[in-house]
Amino acid sequence: GWARPIASGLRTTWLGHSTVLLEIDGARVLTDPVWSERISPFGVVAPKRFQPVPIPVTDVPELDAIVISHDHFDHLDRGTIEALASRTTPFVVPLGVGMYLEAWGIPPERVIELDWWESIEIRGLTLTATPSQHFSGRVGNRNKTLWASFVIATANHRVFFSGDTALTPEFEQVRDKFAPFDLVMLEVGGFHPSWDHVHLGPDNALEALRMLGGGPLMPVHWGTFNLALHAWGAP
Repeated sequence: GWARPIASGLRTTWLGHSTVLLEIDGARVLTDPVWSERISPFGVVAPKRFQPVPIPVTDVPELDAIVISHDHFDHLDRGTIEALASRTTPFVVPLGVGMYLEAWGIPPERVIELDWWESIEIRGLTLTATPSQHFSGRVGNRNKTLWASFVIATANHRVFFSGDTALTPEFEQVRDKFAPFDLVMLEVGGFHPSWDHVHLGPDNALEALRMLGGGPLMPVHWGTFNLALHAWGAP
């Protein structure tokens, strides 16, 4: 399917949770790649997939960039990173996240760390880390690394990827700097009313879309892992 030409220059393939293969004007970007059956190092008590990933990680085509939004286990997956280590693809990550990648075999020259509002250009792609309202940490090191949303742009198209986030007034700054968007990917799952300071959920995702200036919405971060108290299909 990926060999087929794209008349519009923009095509997106959701591979579950926040893992998306974005094709944009001849370049390919993979977001938050997670292929593991279970997330986190806690074995059989860790959340398990509702269904398998549609394709093996070895079938992912050549990539121009891999974007990771933050270091939580359902976004930064060690097994998947190690499976991608033999490629030459650069990783674009928020500040501090590179230490994990380098520990898992990614050469430092392939790791690009960005603060909010910083950009990197790769083969006609401009990737900008933008603010999000969330938190970070794996086991025992909370908030030692940054979390971010991302704007992925070419001369012809602009795409927003939320990572994990709650509503933040900074979405209006993102709109002012980058809108209009050809595609807006927002997290809608893994929500609870008491979590609205760190996650969107469906209703706030629609408000975030409005704050970002609108555009076609692609919901992500749902229907893959049981991370909340709602039914898996509730989003």
